[in-house]
Amino acid sequence: MDKVSINKTIHLSQHYTLGEMTKTGTGIPNIPSRVSIENLRNICENWLEEMRYDYNTLYCLKPGEDYETSKSVEPVVITSGFRSEDVNRAVGGSPSSNHLSGCAVDIRCAGFEQAVRYATILLDIADDTGQDYDELFIERKKGGRYWLHFAVRPEDNRRKTGFINA
Repeated sequence: MDKVSINKTIHLSQHYTLGEMTKTGTGIPNIPSRVSIENLRNICENWLEEMRYDYNTLYCLKPGEDYETSKSVEPVVITSGFRSEDVNRAVGGSPSSNHLSGCAVDIRCAGFEQAVRYATILLDIADDTGQDYDELFIERKKGGRYWLHFAVRPEDNRRKTGFINA
């Protein structure tokens, strides 16, 4: 059988690559469809780029620093984007997860405060642009790290928000 691969260096937006949105530590192939790639592109272009800019402008840049040239700018780290069915099963994801269609990302957070700031910025983007989202959850494994789960579907977004302490 031929091995299938993707060009992980393709930029979905200015700061996010396909490789970043499909990485997995499972060792299982994780190849998205064209539709899933377009869903990831939508999240990157219309949500993550604005969140990254707003977060850095509000909380990281010193007065007078330029966003494009400053060394104070922090990246937004994606820990999970698209997941194939096999990858999703291996990581214990929901069988109906938005990750399966490239409609969800998990974002690493340094702590609860950063998770709240990210979530607030995403809510502001939704309000300011009239775009809708499907899920916005601050999550934490008991005693562990925080992350933000964010999902946007092409249609039928439910605007579900919450805190999950698993």
